[in-house]
Amino acid sequence: MYIDKIVDVQLPKFKRLPKHVAFIPDGNRRWAVERGMSKDEGYAYGLGPGFELYHLAVALGVEELSVYGFTSDNTKRPPEQTAAFRQACVEAVEGLSKLDAALLVVGNDDSPLFPDELKQYRTRKVFGTGVIKINFLVNYDWHWDLNKAANSNGGGSRKSFMDSIGSAEVSRIDLVVRWGGRRRLSGLLPVQAVYADFFILEDLWPDFAPEHFFQALRWYESRDVTLGG
Repeated sequence: MYIDKIVDVQLPKFKRLPKHVAFIPDGNRRWAVERGMSKDEGYAYGLGPGFELYHLAVALGVEELSVYGFTSDNTKRPPEQTAAFRQACVEAVEGLSKLDAALLVVGNDDSPLFPDELKQYRTRKVFGTGVIKINFLVNYDWHWDLNKAANSNGGGSRKSFMDSIGSAEVSRIDLVVRWGGRRRLSGLLPVQAVYADFFILEDLWPDFAPEHFFQALRWYESRDVTLGG
């Protein structure tokens, strides 16, 4: 299931690339239902596209990726779905650990819904050449993220706040790409996404194609970089 390299993909040239791309791989359940499967079966089909996107990002020179695995709200779904997406996240992270990546899992690991297998990745670990930073959000909750700073003993300065949130090791996001047609961030890293550009694809995540990513990057390079100015 894991993709070792890109096959037969012509990489476009871009004048300007985002340093940090976050992606929301939505639509797994809808994709499964459309094919006569149960909803929980769709998550496993999202693994291959994730590894393909990883290889594309590395080949293009993107420096950092953030992946929205699952949120604490997602765990309110039926048990079979929760088990399926937790297992998919474990397989994804363990697969990435066999590639070249500086890997960090971000999320509430005090909860029993955080997979035990992933606790070792709560501090960033470098695998292979560590050519790209990858932040994998697992049992993530923006309340948990910001409350880490609120409950810390640091001062009230902007720097101390940024250094105290649960996702402090994650840099500012330049571009968010969401599959599945939903027009919302769903709580994705609110501090880092404050100035991010946001690109929506109607296609469901398991139908990922390299051209989806290229479309987002072409659109991004046409944007003005204002950072609120």
